[in-house]
Amino acid sequence: MFERVLIANRGEIACRVARTLKRLGIVAIGVYSDADARAAHVQVCDEAWRLGPAAAALSYLNAHAILEAARRSGAQAVHPGYGFLSENPDFAQDCEDAGLVFIGPPPSAIRAMGLKSASKALMARAGLPLVPGYHGDAQDLVTLRQAADATGYPILIKASAGGGGKGMRVVRTAGELEAALEAARREAQASFGDDRVLVERYLPRPRHIEVQIFADRHDHCIHLFERDCSVQRRHQKVLEEAPAPGMTPARRRQMGSAAVAAARAVGYVNAGTVEFIVDDQGAFYFMEMNTRLQVEHPVTEMVTGLDLVEWQLRVAAGEPLPLAQEDITLRGHAIEARICAEEPRRDFAPAPGQILHLRLPTPTPWLRLDGAVREGETVSVHYDPMLAKLVAWGQDRDEAVARLRGALGELEVGGIATNVDFLGAILRHPSFARAQQDPSGLDTGLIERHRAELLPPLDEVAEEFLVLAAVSEALHLRGQARASAQPHSPWSAADGWRLNAPPRLALRFALAGQAVDLTIRPLGGGAFRLALPARELALEAWQEDGGLLCVSLEARFLRGRTLRESGYLTVFCGGRSLRLELETLQESAEDTTTGNVRAPMPASVVALLVEPGAVVTAGQPLVVIEAMKMQHTILAPAAGTVRGLPFAVGDPVGEGQPLVEFEATED
Repeated sequence: MFERVLIANRGEIACRVARTLKRLGIVAIGVYSDADARAAHVQVCDEAWRLGPAAAALSYLNAHAILEAARRSGAQAVHPGYGFLSENPDFAQDCEDAGLVFIGPPPSAIRAMGLKSASKALMARAGLPLVPGYHGDAQDLVTLRQAADATGYPILIKASAGGGGKGMRVVRTAGELEAALEAARREAQASFGDDRVLVERYLPRPRHIEVQIFADRHDHCIHLFERDCSVQRRHQKVLEEAPAPGMTPARRRQMGSAAVAAARAVGYVNAGTVEFIVDDQGAFYFMEMNTRLQVEHPVTEMVTGLDLVEWQLRVAAGEPLPLAQEDITLRGHAIEARICAEEPRRDFAPAPGQILHLRLPTPTPWLRLDGAVREGETVSVHYDPMLAKLVAWGQDRDEAVARLRGALGELEVGGIATNVDFLGAILRHPSFARAQQDPSGLDTGLIERHRAELLPPLDEVAEEFLVLAAVSEALHLRGQARASAQPHSPWSAADGWRLNAPPRLALRFALAGQAVDLTIRPLGGGAFRLALPARELALEAWQEDGGLLCVSLEARFLRGRTLRESGYLTVFCGGRSLRLELETLQESAEDTTTGNVRAPMPASVVALLVEPGAVVTAGQPLVVIEAMKMQHTILAPAAGTVRGLPFAVGDPVGEGQPLVEFEATED
């Protein structure tokens, strides 16, 4: 076994790998960029080495810097985690050439499965079923249009060299093909350095089921059952679980055997995942093979009781697999939720910033939190928005769902927008909650189909959030006035006094651009009268130790916590949370006062699609920006003329800065 292993990654996966290394008595060597010098994974590792500046291309994607860190630290092996260089065959080969063991498959296997088109041809020869479509090498528009016409719309364009939803577009009509193809190629090139694509029939309500496989250098290859990853947004996974709801033992054996055949076809070694897409009739098709450890591997660990990272280390060290297929048993059910810094109500836009408040769920034997977040830490714009993974186990699916829902209710993250409450809404939704009894509602379109229910507008959110928000602001304004006024000054009352009118405080909150106005009247002591949009309430409010806000109203008692930050108020109540804007913010990037089109988030400029002087139509793409590994196309807010482009490709841009100097056409 190895004595020193370098982890060529960051964040939660680096922390997770380090945990197993240290349990086995192996020195965990970390690496970091300038942005991560004080990050959690640096503190967890036994030692850490600087790679370079914050940009991933200059640090975590810099193979030379990583190999130099391995040489200087005396590492014997490199664990790539997932993402970054984990599926780069050249990096795997460079490790071998440098005398390092790459803890993953051989470069030949990574290369064979790296291009979707080539891998699908290989899998067809191995007897695996494929979704109808075009997987060839020709990439000209004429060929791809003919392939799309022959396949039949709707079709799916997919990047040949990558995954994770990047370089992927659904095309419903022939007229959409060219623009979608251009966007998919641009995103694929930016994400994987390869703009080749393939075309497949779009399955309208598919499930995404993958099989964990493991192989050693002694001709042993097994599977560790399946995971259902159907709950997705933007073709990226949100919730994963094992086993798949509704899976029969016969179908499990069939899919497991197909996954093992796929691994053997490429001479696979170490951990891998064979991904299948399953149509509404139950037929399954090979989609791709991920030649690395998956983000969702903890659910497999929780239902098998195995440590997959330990298995990776042992296989990489030349040992045979610890268990045979018949020795592995499936126990209970596990579900994983990906906690991300993003704004679900703004189409899941990334939300970098500083974590000002963090409260974690109560530790239990059936709950696992894989993360690298701490209170006070800054979530960088340079990397993936995933903060942590929360995994719950139960004797059955219903128990696992209930436990995960409860744990999410205890998790409080303040200072940045997250998807925590959104995840809880999915777990409560009948289509997900009852999938074991009726799997027909569980597919990759679940979120889009039920978006209105999962993300209700402000006027439909639970009343208690507005009550707590209003009371919190009233108490805050009162405390602010008292702190700044002279002793015994009448201005320290902060009671909303008005000449010839009852005292009142006017408040405005907003959620994803939708505003609501409230008034709250202090009645003396802790008594208030609150005018909501639909009714008025009499209430009493006070604060307890620890910042808990208590409100007694009519026949109900509320207790919650609020976090006030610049321009926002986050309310935590009843296991749910809501992040409200303290003033009306526009949903679009348009600045109606100046005509400038502004950046909706901190990002970097990826592409300029127009030139100064260009006359554009409403909705025409102007600029492409990238934040937290996701690309966003900024559209013209109206017909008009581009007067200037303040930024060049590659430039960083701050939230609210003008991306395009724009003059709308007068009508």
